Amino acid sequence: MGRLIGFLFLVALVVIGLSFAVLNSQPVSLNYYLGYRDIPLSMIVVLSLAAGAVIGVLVSVGMIVKLRAQLAQVRRKLRQVAKDADQLRVLPAKE
Repeated sequence: MGRLIGFLFLVALVVIGLSFAVLNSQPVSLNYYLGYRDIPLSMIVVLSLAAGAVIGVLVSVGMIVKLRAQLAQVRRKLRQVAKDADQLRVLPAKE
């Protein structure tokens, strides 16, 4: 059932995207540092969204790598503390 809903959502998203592209097919002048070019407005919007998504993924990957390294460090400390606690349980109590 979940796959069907996901598929229907994807189809609806594609239909909306295509209708957006058809409604906004007028060429717009895009000025960039090395020149300019006439590009359809819908293409500019799609490229902007894609660039934002790529930048977001790159930033997220950096954060995930940092958090995984931190998690590995905490797990090492946990293993050491558990080992120390096991050694303390074995020692006889002093009176």
